[in-house]
Order: sequence, then C-alpha cells, then structure tokens
Amino acid sequence: MRVSSLLLSCLVFFWVLTSSSLLKADDTPLEKIVAIVGNEIILLTDLDNEMKIMQQRDPSVSLTDAKAREKVLDMLINEKLLQVKAIEDSVVISDDEVKQRLDYHFEMLASQYGSKKRLEDMYGMSVDRMKKEFKEDMKKQLLSERVRQSVTEGVKCSSIEVEEFYTKFKDSLPELPKQYELFHIVKYVKASENSKKDATSLLLAVRDSILAGGDFADFAKRYSQDPGSGKEGGDLGFFERGKLMPEYEKASFALERGQMSQAVETPFGLHLIKLVDKTKDAVHTKHILFKIGQTEKDIERIKDSLVDIKQRVTKGESFQELAKKYSDEKETRNFGGSIGKQDINRFPPTLMETISKLQEGEVSDPQPYSPDPTKSGWHIVYLQKIYTKHKPNLVDDYQGIEMLANQFKQNKLYEEFIAKLRKELYWEKK
Repeated sequence: MRVSSLLLSCLVFFWVLTSSSLLKADDTPLEKIVAIVGNEIILLTDLDNEMKIMQQRDPSVSLTDAKAREKVLDMLINEKLLQVKAIEDSVVISDDEVKQRLDYHFEMLASQYGSKKRLEDMYGMSVDRMKKEFKEDMKKQLLSERVRQSVTEGVKCSSIEVEEFYTKFKDSLPELPKQYELFHIVKYVKASENSKKDATSLLLAVRDSILAGGDFADFAKRYSQDPGSGKEGGDLGFFERGKLMPEYEKASFALERGQMSQAVETPFGLHLIKLVDKTKDAVHTKHILFKIGQTEKDIERIKDSLVDIKQRVTKGESFQELAKKYSDEKETRNFGGSIGKQDINRFPPTLMETISKLQEGEVSDPQPYSPDPTKSGWHIVYLQKIYTKHKPNLVDDYQGIEMLANQFKQNKLYEEFIAKLRKELYWEKK
C-alpha cells in the first residue's frame, strides 16, 4: 500500500520536486490525468512514481509492465476513494497530527542519509521547505489511514475462526524455522543513597572548579558519562521544546545565557547544565552527565539477587511465577517474563550468544540488559523449549496462526469495504 511505503514515497516525491524537467523527451507534458475519483484526480506522474517505488522494492518489476501498472492504478484509486469517504464523513486530521507524522518520517530520512544537513544537500532545499511541500499529501494519507483503521480496528478472529483458517490454509502456510521459546527476569540497577551522594558531591566539586575559572568543555571531556556529547565538550546544540527530558528542559529554560545549573536529576542521572543560548522555543546547552547507580557494589547486589533466583529455579520453583514476583520489566512481568518464541537470528547478538549455550529448561547466568538507555539492568534468561524446523500447527504455533487469521479477516473486510465504495462513489479511469 502507498501508506506503508511512505518513506519510499517521500524519496520519489523529492526526486520529482528537484527534477530539472517535468517534460518527456518529446516535450509533451507529463501532467496527464489517468483517473478521477470524486473531485480528486490521479496524474500519470503519480502512477509513474508509484511504479518507481514498486521497482525499488522489487528490481525485477518493469516500469512498463501493463498488468503491474493497472494494479498500481487500482491501488491509487482505492486510496483516493478512502480520502473522499473521509471528507464525506467529516473526518478531521489536525495540523499537529500532520506535523508529528512529518517530523517522524523526516527524522527517519535524516538518519538514513546520516544527518539532516546531508538530506538537505541531497535535495537542495531545507527540511522545513520539504515538509511544507509534502504537508497536503501527508494529510490525505492520514485521512485514508483513519478510514481504513475504522474498518479493521479491533477486528479479531474467534478460536473457531482461527481453526477454520488453519484447516483451509495449512497446506500453504510456510515452514517455520528453528525457534526458541524464552522467558527472562530483569532487575534494574537502582542507586543507593551513598552512590547518589557521591555523584552529587562530584558534580558540585566540578561546578566549583568551573566557577573558579575552569573550562566547561574540558571538564565535560574528563568527567561526562554521556558517550555522545562528552567528547564534544558536552555540547548538545539547539533542541526545540518537547525534545528533551522534562526536568532537563525546565532547568535549561530557567537559566540565563552563560549560567550553570545546580544538580538536575533525570532518568539518565545527574546533569550540570550550562546555557549557551535560547529562543522562545529552543535552547542550546552544554552538559556534564554523572550517572548514578553504576557502582560495582550496586551491580553486584543486583547480580547476587538474580543468582539467588536462578538457584531457586534449579531447586524446582516456577520461573514464570518468580518473574511475576521479582522482575522489574513491567512489559513482560505479567506474562511470566515471556520474551516470545522466535528464530534465534531475530534476537540481539548478545542474547543469541547466551541462548546458544543453554539447553531446554536451563537458566543463564546474569547478563547485562539495557533496552532503555535511561535504565541500566541485568537479566537471567530461561530457555523453556526449542522448536525444530516444522510446519505450523495449532498446538505449538497458535499465536502466530491467530495473527495470520486476524490479518486475513481484516484484509477481507477492507476489500469488501473498498468494493462498496466503488459502487457508491464516482470514479473512472481515463
């Protein structure tokens, strides 16, 4: 679908924007209308751009393939039908929603290109201008997305429907690779009062030294535990409101230019902040980060508690019940610490190495675990079962089959809805 390929759409869209000519080789205009849907039109350039997107996904696709072009045109018509339906039903997309989605996708594009500047250099215009150029198209995509969600949101299969789906399609379901069913118990390293006092004392000592004539950037390089900004002298550059941790942002806007803060605590640790510059809606700061809860004693205390839990499992206690009681990770705790059942290659490399050393029913030694950069933690991993390569079945693979059945049901409802719109709303191919 066009919405699911938004990043590629952006790239092709900008290619069109920056193209030196909008004419064919014979100087005839490209702006030929290929379809009309309500008051909306679909241009030949729209169809050509979507074909380029399809070719990027699958290089074997020919841009002149008649069947592929017809399929893509139908897809574009369906998108326009959803947009016309959204307007007819008075669906409202706020400017904030459009802005948030544009911000997200341009951040993704900037990361793909390496930086915002490289993205701007590539297309010869500022990101702000690109956002303005694409704003209306983004709003239309959000309209069609909203209508599509209203049709399929919350649609799920009953257990009987899942079984019927499996019976009908079991012979065509792909074989599953070797999989590992895992559970874990997570303990985050919490700062002791002593470690917090030590970090605060160090921060204040550094602050006094800077006030006495020391160079902030030099102290940041020596003491900051922020691996990104520390080597740059603590410089974070300008950040708009809402982009920084609330505690950090509040303290930064309260400072005057050149002024330093007292200790400011965020989930990352303690910060010494210096305001370089600020506007009404953005601040340019430098900071020195002092992490707390990272002492060897804090870490050893957590590792010892996990070793104790491992021993209790070895003696016969249920890993899942212990996870519900002791794990600090709320996302998995209520499910007995379940990480899920997946192909080993889908797990992070460090976890893959841990799993490869376990047999069914074994628990690993404590391993570092920090999916959230604001939290330092350790976990133990329990390998409940290894599933060899096999065809899906309702006993071992019910959740996966249920997900496929739900998708099938939702797709069918969506197709029926589109067929209904094609009967109710005006559209034609030119």
